[in-house]
Amino acid sequence: MTPTPVRIGNASGFYGDRFTAMREMLEGGELDYLTGDYLAELTMLILGRDRLKDPKTGYAKTFLRQMEDCLGLAVDKGVRIVSNAGGLNPHGLAVALRELAEKVGVTVSVAFVDGDDLLHRAEDLGLGKPLTANAYLGAFGIKTALDAGADIVVTGRITDASLTVGPAASAFDWGYADLDVLAGAVVAGHVIECGAQATGGNYSFFTELDFTGSPGAGHLGFPIAEVAADGSSVITKHPGTGGAVTVGTVTAQLLYEVGGPRYLGPDVTTRLDTISLTQQGTDRVAISGVRGEVPPDTTKVSLNHLAGVSNEITMIVTGLDIEEKAELFRHQFLASLSDPPEQLTWELSRLDRSDAATEEQASALLRCVARDSDAAKVGRAFSSAAVELALASYPGFSMTAPPGRGSPYGFFEAGYVDAVAVEHRVALPDGVVERIDPSPLRTRVQPDEPQNRVPGGVSRDSEPAAILPLGTIAGARSGDKGGSANIGVWVRDPEHFEWLDATLDTDLLAKLLPEVADLRVHRHRLPNLLAVNFVIEGILGRGVADNVRFDPQAKGLGEWLRSRPVPIPIRFTDTGGRG
Repeated sequence: MTPTPVRIGNASGFYGDRFTAMREMLEGGELDYLTGDYLAELTMLILGRDRLKDPKTGYAKTFLRQMEDCLGLAVDKGVRIVSNAGGLNPHGLAVALRELAEKVGVTVSVAFVDGDDLLHRAEDLGLGKPLTANAYLGAFGIKTALDAGADIVVTGRITDASLTVGPAASAFDWGYADLDVLAGAVVAGHVIECGAQATGGNYSFFTELDFTGSPGAGHLGFPIAEVAADGSSVITKHPGTGGAVTVGTVTAQLLYEVGGPRYLGPDVTTRLDTISLTQQGTDRVAISGVRGEVPPDTTKVSLNHLAGVSNEITMIVTGLDIEEKAELFRHQFLASLSDPPEQLTWELSRLDRSDAATEEQASALLRCVARDSDAAKVGRAFSSAAVELALASYPGFSMTAPPGRGSPYGFFEAGYVDAVAVEHRVALPDGVVERIDPSPLRTRVQPDEPQNRVPGGVSRDSEPAAILPLGTIAGARSGDKGGSANIGVWVRDPEHFEWLDATLDTDLLAKLLPEVADLRVHRHRLPNLLAVNFVIEGILGRGVADNVRFDPQAKGLGEWLRSRPVPIPIRFTDTGGRG
């Protein structure tokens, strides 16, 4: 008899996501497991700073408050909780959860997974002297905890998809050799890990979804993966919740923060180019055909460093002579700084228009960001230099807000260590600690070779075309990958993909996005998803915490690309691009 699929929901895509989502997911329908993803590169830096102030902190406090509200409900519903909210201190969170359970009178067993924290060994492992150093663990510590009967499992830095793989591996007793089913669960986990991004959030074709007329439209429903024993899954959401689950919304999330066809993880290398998506019905998308390969012999490590103190000012420049006014302020401001900061970055955003109907529409923004290892150089002296020019600079001088005192900033980088150097551990509910050995199948995995275009593809000039925004027929999803960014571009008709594949190469991308022109770009093909993915090296400097770019996490990069005009075959536009 074929085992029943397990229903794995998600209630958090980041630290700061909708607080009520946990209760909504527990009350909205049947679940076997509920996961929560609270960690990101920037989050680890924030938690690291918290830990400097108080060693007892370092975990996501929001999760603990949610559990105070929902612990009894989860136990009553028989839903087991798996979350990476442990951050830098999973043991501390586990202790707090046990104290909470005693306080509210609920009997619950708690386990935690750690061993990811390599900070005290960082120098010996060749990782330098970071603020935080955390290896990305796999799913088998979670599996072991669930196998031992844990009701709640909290972890440190694991791969986001492992939140889903662990429960599925426990439910079906998968092992390291079950590569295809592990890969299928990785794909399901990648889809639901970012919460409402799988149910219509941040979706290019949002105007086609009935947000305003659907129940709960103000709150998009969070996703659920119904994972089967063969590794296939169905992505859905609770009935009556806002948003939608379509092949498009799932495709968009599959392209989020990925590189080439091989998606490397500690337990399996997942072939993204083998995924098959099928709309099974309203708000139900089936994922099948996923193939897995052996994992790499190295483990990725998230490294965060404190770099100094940052401060910024933003001037409002209105009316005529915008460029001249901005240059006057720059000249005066720099002249007034007796000891300038190490870094000063200027950006003039020409949001103004001529003959504007409102003052705001007649104004541009001049932004200056200062950075230095010496807090004094970017603190009061920096702020005072701007304020003191209020009556002595360009006409119409004003600022968006009073200058602040500055705040610490850091930067992210990825490191790699031999998988055997990571002491992946699980502390079971009875106090026994088990070490989780890495996959015995691991090997050196060669990086994917970028493919700019396929020889013999259709010609750009082969038929009549109209100059229209790329987004007329193409969707996009972009995001940060450390100091790099990715843009996944997809279409919804195989014929459209033939055109996209032959047209949108790295040369055209550089023309459409001038900020990319001098950077190294890798292009990867994902024909099964009717998509191409670009990885742009260095566009975000040293990561979101260090980056002063207008869009520091590259969230809007894909939408900028969609807005750019290209020659699109006229016959594609007759259906509005809906394939």
